[in-house]
Amino acid sequence: MKLPRNASFQDLVRRHGKLGHVTIRQRGSHIRMAIPTNPAAKLTIPAHRPIKVETLSAILADVSAQTGTPMDELLEKLEL
Repeated sequence: MKLPRNASFQDLVRRHGKLGHVTIRQRGSHIRMAIPTNPAAKLTIPAHRPIKVETLSAILADVSAQTGTPMDELLEKLEL
């Protein structure tokens, strides 16, 4: 699984929006998102350019665990 090295937060927020996440709020340099059908599934994306690979990996692992979607399938859906 190869993750992009130059992913921006705007791109990540847009791609997660296609999966059904909506932005709840932004405080400072962090954007909080959630899935309306599952309010317990929250996601925080740092507003950094670019997002570090380790941080991106942790975000995707959280989303994978919350939604029950395997990581490879999640990467396909996000087109990363």
